[in-house]
Amino acid sequence: MAAAKISTDSEEEEMGGDGQILLKSPQKRPSQVNSQWKTGDLTLWPVLNLVEPELRSKVKLVYIFSQAAAEVIFTTTDDKVYGMGTNTSGCLGVGDTQSSLAPRRIELLEGKKLIDIAAGAGPHVLVLTHDHDVYIWGENSLSQLGNGEGEVYSWGHNSYMQLGNGGSTPGLTPTMLARNLSRKVVGIACGSHHSMVLTDDGEVYAWGYNNCGQIGSGSTSNQTTPRKVNACIGNKRIIHIACGQTSSLAVTDNGEVYSWGYNGNGQLGVGNNVNQTNPCRIAALQNVVIVQVVCGYAHTLALSDEGIVYGWGANSYGQLGSGNKANAVTPIQVASSVGRVVLVAASHYSHSSSAQNQHGQVYMWGQLRMQSTAQPILTDFSSVDAVFAGFSSPPVSWRPMVLSKESEPSVQQSIACAFNDETTSDLRIVADGKVIYVHKALLKIRCDYFRRMFQSHWDENTQDKVEIIGYSFPVVYSFLKWLYTDTVELPPEDAIGLLDLATAYCEAGLKQQCEKLIKEGISVENSAILFAAAIKYQAKDLEEYCFQYCLNHTSQIVQTDNFQALTLDVMRYFITEAAKRGAFKR
Repeated sequence: MAAAKISTDSEEEEMGGDGQILLKSPQKRPSQVNSQWKTGDLTLWPVLNLVEPELRSKVKLVYIFSQAAAEVIFTTTDDKVYGMGTNTSGCLGVGDTQSSLAPRRIELLEGKKLIDIAAGAGPHVLVLTHDHDVYIWGENSLSQLGNGEGEVYSWGHNSYMQLGNGGSTPGLTPTMLARNLSRKVVGIACGSHHSMVLTDDGEVYAWGYNNCGQIGSGSTSNQTTPRKVNACIGNKRIIHIACGQTSSLAVTDNGEVYSWGYNGNGQLGVGNNVNQTNPCRIAALQNVVIVQVVCGYAHTLALSDEGIVYGWGANSYGQLGSGNKANAVTPIQVASSVGRVVLVAASHYSHSSSAQNQHGQVYMWGQLRMQSTAQPILTDFSSVDAVFAGFSSPPVSWRPMVLSKESEPSVQQSIACAFNDETTSDLRIVADGKVIYVHKALLKIRCDYFRRMFQSHWDENTQDKVEIIGYSFPVVYSFLKWLYTDTVELPPEDAIGLLDLATAYCEAGLKQQCEKLIKEGISVENSAILFAAAIKYQAKDLEEYCFQYCLNHTSQIVQTDNFQALTLDVMRYFITEAAKRGAFKR
């Protein structure tokens, strides 16, 4: 099969005719940081809102990838794996190339505990499991690499043998590959069309496309199966690997950095623009201990054990964070204004960069929503993942994002689960003779009404049961649940009673939610009673909304029983206001 032309990662050569940047494949990051990841926010990527709520609540690990950020792979707390999106080259691993906005199960990975995912440009995909199995997919079938310890599976794009199964036939479903690797795998990385793995004994294996020497074999011949990278690093223990589009990097256990492959923008950091077919030590970092490296589209960032960031390579968008837009062929200290850094981030798909300092502050620089920014900007984000979701083009994941951990529920989840839990409750709220189990401290924190009620000189402060009179059980239950969850689930008619309670207790936030719920549930049958309730509870915005609805459907509404049941004052008020607005003009 004739190989399709693959361009290098020179920025000038990668610009499309319409000025759009043609991005290729994601970089890699250390799988070891998985245990340090903070819980992410599923709403960062709008496409995930298409997942059914029940399934979405179980999402544990999610990865957005491809040149248009159009593919998604995620796992759930019950160890199921799903793919959704355009399914380019069969990269979802579901057995075909059909696109889908609904999640589809990758059944052959079911039961595997995925902890890391990487993708190439085809795309092909690598997956690392908790028991150090590794899977790969793209436009070639999912294959396994190994003999039972450190297994690798691959599928997806395979025109350049990046699946490592010895051939170039596309594959759509998982198949095992068991050649040239007999070690446990602890790290994975994907370039544009090449792949690398790191074993537990510190060895690096690479395979796939090798036009620029990115395999590190000393030649530019493609490699069909995993091959150990021996030159310069064969006797060293590697602790971290990363892939640029057509370049590769490795960090040793004593903090040395080696690079090889394409170097047109200086992204190898060796002082020139010459491609390297064997690993070369980056001499400029000789007296620095590096603990993490990441690759952007054509630039590289490295983090030292002292929290200092170094950058080199392309910089026409300010992606090095050096304050200017000059490329650097050797490492320079960058992002000095950020403070001591604990994490750097970049995606092989974009020219964006990000870092988080020891105080948890997140900074970003480079190409941000198509604007060039050469100086780090402080954000309000709590995670670097948010930078790539909101400002990178395309909005891909720079690493898989952890959304939840079974053993470590968030504070919000724990509080929500504590609602109406008799085993932990220290207070019973009674309404209509029914009991709701709550926590006095939380009620005092969340609600001024209860804070006043449980003052030391009030009798209620020493009681373990309080009765709320004048409101129905569903209303009281919904109010208390709102204090724990910030959500309200009631029919519009019942929300009127909750609106009354919110008004009486001066809970403005709850009042707004009730008004929203009523607006969304208004109909010809209930609009008259909702209008009357809005007047009673002095909800001016809701009153105007209900009045306008009634005005638009006057002939139907005046014939309903609810309209006939309005008090004379409310009915007169409605007719007067309707007349002022010309409702009865012929």
